[in-house]
Amino acid sequence: MEPTILLTGTGAFAARILFDIAATVGTPTRVVLAGRNRERLQWLKVAAGARAAIFNTPVSIVTREADLLALGAATEVLDETKPNVVVQAASVQTSSVIAGSGDDWSRLVAEGGLSATAVFQALLSSRVAAAMTRLGSTAPLINCSFPDVVNGLIKALGHRVMCGMGNVAILSNAFAADRDLMDRSRIKVLAHYQHLGAWRRPAEARAGSAPRVWIDDEEIGNVFGTFRDVKLTPEPVIDISGASGVPMILALAQGRSWTGHVPGPYGLPGGYPVQLVDGVLDLDLPPSVSRDEAVAWNARFEEENGLVVGADRHARYTGVLRERLAQHSPALAEGFDVVDLEGIYCSMQDLRTRLQKRA
Repeated sequence: MEPTILLTGTGAFAARILFDIAATVGTPTRVVLAGRNRERLQWLKVAAGARAAIFNTPVSIVTREADLLALGAATEVLDETKPNVVVQAASVQTSSVIAGSGDDWSRLVAEGGLSATAVFQALLSSRVAAAMTRLGSTAPLINCSFPDVVNGLIKALGHRVMCGMGNVAILSNAFAADRDLMDRSRIKVLAHYQHLGAWRRPAEARAGSAPRVWIDDEEIGNVFGTFRDVKLTPEPVIDISGASGVPMILALAQGRSWTGHVPGPYGLPGGYPVQLVDGVLDLDLPPSVSRDEAVAWNARFEEENGLVVGADRHARYTGVLRERLAQHSPALAEGFDVVDLEGIYCSMQDLRTRLQKRA
């Protein structure tokens, strides 16, 4: 029986995933695409089907109208489709906010960092994770919405999440291409999503903390200099990030092994090199770095500025982000208990709406 991949979302990120599955899948696979926009669903099915015909791949695509904001919608679609892999790519905060500057909300995100959007990014993914918990689903959940931080929130809520896509994998794959390293096991990268900003600037303007990179288990001393020709667009680099998880998704669906990089594995902060064997994802660190060291290195970025979830399951804002939030809402700047995520979403939505009206 062919495996089923449930892909939720109809935006640009979900489209890239769907299109690359359609172009690269090698064995019969069923993709259920779920979203609330009927016309968009219809177009994505047509376009992906055409790509499958172009590349002669054995994929079948089924669409399912589902509004994950509606009560019980996630449970219903999961129970109906019974997927082998769940890829959650829907969000109530578009990633294009990183390139915006026309209102106070965009300015808050630009100055305080993307963790200003964490509650929005977590809402739908946490609902899908909770529905999987209720149904007893053992399918791996791939959360595409800000996984470096959101996966920690999902874990703190008591739900399972395997990992995310993009972020560290953007850099690891761009670096691999720059050095012509087609054997993925030869390059290993530790990187937090906060590192992406430097690579959107010209080489001569890059400064601050750099990702840690090893080639053949030897750490690169000057990462900015070694990869000076790698430059990202100011906009979300979906052409890389959306594609980066497709080989892993197909490996999970088909029960194969895989080696690469992912953000937020099992709720850990930041991104890591990993290996997938027998459906289990493990860190694949170079010999010179321990697991504790790698996790601590990634964790410090949100501890300095961002959003951190404590052992008490209280999420607290830190650094510049906390300062900027406090200027608009001292109450929200104090953070929140993760169990109150739905209520905090409403408060954050009110703040976002108010700030978006201020040019």
